[in-house]
Amino acid sequence: MVAVDILVRAASNADDPGEGLRAIAALKRLSDDLEVLHVERARDLGWTWQQIAEALGVTRQTVHRKHQTGATRKGKG
Repeated sequence: MVAVDILVRAASNADDPGEGLRAIAALKRLSDDLEVLHVERARDLGWTWQQIAEALGVTRQTVHRKHQTGATRKGKG
């Protein structure tokens, strides 16, 4: 995996728009993967959807809609 600092530099300083856009896409994928990991961890620890939403700075409905499927598959719906 490419180091995050390299991706950030590429996203912010690339002269080639293609390079910058690819770096942004990689950062988004990493961010999404980390969000899933920590939402699942929070649910395992008994956090409510409201607590998770507040930590992410979104509404409860948004985080629930985005992550409910994974939680439901694990029997945590």
